[in-house]
Parts: sequence; C-alpha cells; structure tokens
Amino acid sequence: MDRELWHCSDCGDEREFVQPPCTDGHTEDGGHCPEWACVDCGTALVTGVVVLQPAVVAATVRARIAA
Repeated sequence: MDRELWHCSDCGDEREFVQPPCTDGHTEDGGHCPEWACVDCGTALVTGVVVLQPAVVAATVRARIAA
C-alpha cells in the first residue's frame, strides 16, 4: 500500500495518506489510482487533473459568445 504525507483539511495539518488497492480499474494499464485516504480521520483525497467533456466546453463557449 502506497503512503504519502499531505495536508488534511479535516485534521488541519500534515497527515499520512494511504492508497488502498484500486477497485475502479485505474491501475490496470499501469497508471496510478487518484484516490487516497487520511489514516487518522479517513478523509478522502482525489489527485489528478479534471477532464471536461469537449461538448460541454464547446456549449459553454458558444453561450458566452452569444451573450
């Protein structure tokens, strides 16, 4: 199980986070699972980049241009 030190917003300071085995398939192709949990309080932390759907972005841009 992987371990990292990060700031936990619920605990209010730096705490150890663990990465339990991924059940969502993120690691099947050798990638990293974005889900972590604080060992002290259990707060979840999701790391990585947010990916927007191109259709949603295009619709938002068109709406702003039309306004």
